[in-house]
Amino acid sequence: MSEEILFAEPGSTWWPVLWGPAFAVAGVTVEALSGPVHWVAWLVIGAALAGGAAGWVRGRRRLLRVRLTPATLTQGTETLAVQHIAGVEEDAPAGARVLGGGWTVPRKLIGVPVRLSDGRVVLAWARDGDGLRAALAGLPR
Repeated sequence: MSEEILFAEPGSTWWPVLWGPAFAVAGVTVEALSGPVHWVAWLVIGAALAGGAAGWVRGRRRLLRVRLTPATLTQGTETLAVQHIAGVEEDAPAGARVLGGGWTVPRKLIGVPVRLSDGRVVLAWARDGDGLRAALAGLPR
């Protein structure tokens, strides 16, 4: 039985993996219009670029995922039990710890200050900061 998901962001979609094969098809097209096509080279290039993009996407999906359930808040590789969350703050104090193991909120993501039950304030983060703030505020205390 799966838990209800209150808020989720995957970190990345899988569509960037198609960039390499699309580039290879464009290269084949240009070569076909101008002379012989080097099929093996374009297959290797397309596969190599797709493989590199797949590794990049997999890393983003592991390190930048956000998932809130009634029991846990997952930020990247860190999971925090919801029972330790006391509320959502307006501002974070200087030097507040960032959830997920980074030094700062990841680039292009919005920090959401969260007060823990022990009084500390930490920074959660998401692309949709207002959505995460609303989901955290709606948690039963």
